[in-house]
Formats: sequence, C-alpha cells, structure tokens
Amino acid sequence: MKLDEFKSHLKEGSVYRRADLAQWSNAVDRHIALLVKDGFLEKLSAGLYHVPKKSVFGSVPPDEPALVRSFLKDDDFLLTSPNAYNSLGVGTTQLYNKRVVYNHKRHGEFKLGGRKFFFHVRHRFPKNITQEFLLVDLMNNLKELAEDQNDVLQKVLAKAKTMDSGKLKRSVSSYGNMSTKNLLTPLLKNQVSAYGG
Repeated sequence: MKLDEFKSHLKEGSVYRRADLAQWSNAVDRHIALLVKDGFLEKLSAGLYHVPKKSVFGSVPPDEPALVRSFLKDDDFLLTSPNAYNSLGVGTTQLYNKRVVYNHKRHGEFKLGGRKFFFHVRHRFPKNITQEFLLVDLMNNLKELAEDQNDVLQKVLAKAKTMDSGKLKRSVSSYGNMSTKNLLTPLLKNQVSAYGG
C-alpha cells in the first residue's frame, strides 16, 4: 500500500529530485528502485528522476526547462542554443546539438536525461531571449562557431546598424564581454550621434 501511496503523489511529465521524493516516503530509495525497475520512474542523472508521459511512440522525454529547473533548484536561468543565432540572418546556418544554460549556480557540462547541457555562471542574463541579446551572445561566442568567423563578424556589424540602437546599447553594456564591447560600442556611439540621439 505504501508504494501506491507514494506513486499517487507523482505527476506524469514531472521531474523530481531525490529530496523532493523523500517527503512522501520513509523508504525512498527502495521505492525509487522499484518504480525505476517497473518503468514508472526514469533516472535522468544522479538524484534526478522523471515520471515519463506515455504516447503512441513510447515515453515522452521531459520538458527541458523543467529538467533544468529541478537540476538547479532554481527558476532563475536562461536556456538557449547556438541554433538561435540562425534567426539573426548573419550567415550562421550550422545546427548544433548543444543546449546552453546561463545561471547563477552551476558551471560545467552535465548530462540530464541523455541530453548534454552546458551550464555557464553569469552575473547577468535576460529573462527572455531578444534579438539584441542574441547578437551580443553571438559576438561573445564568435570564436566557438564553425562558420567563417570574419564573414559572420562583418554581417553582425552590418546587422547592428539596422537594429534599435538604444536596446542594443543596453544589451552590449549588460551582457557583452570585453571584446564584444570593444567592437560594438564605437559603432553604436557613431549611430547615436548620426541620429542626433
């Protein structure tokens, strides 16, 4: 009966830490082991579990933000990928199997639910991804891209001139590394004076 009672607290599609599960069981490790064995629970990484939703194609993998939220025990993070740069139209076309998590707590590469996440501690990052943030983030990570970096750089500088200079200036100031600031700040200064702002 105890196992059924434990199971009744678990929601399909949810991600749990072992500490979350311990509140509903006085034999949590035994209960986890039994539920993992019968496929009700799936182990994602050390101390992290998922109750998979079932579909006609089998188990549905956990929602990535839910996975990261449980892993960090925190809501304050930004989940992105170098693939997002492709939306800027600056010559990036590669598809990367890479998920990047900007956060305040963890740094390093972690495998969660069979997927690799690259955690980077940052003091500041936006709540949501904007075109201005993406442009700054691309510049911060230019050296890691597979494309012709010089070609991308020229296109980024041209793109920057077409964007809202106030918003871009704030993004450069808040999120840019030193080399990004050195490249974009003079460009934005000229733009502001050209528009008399």
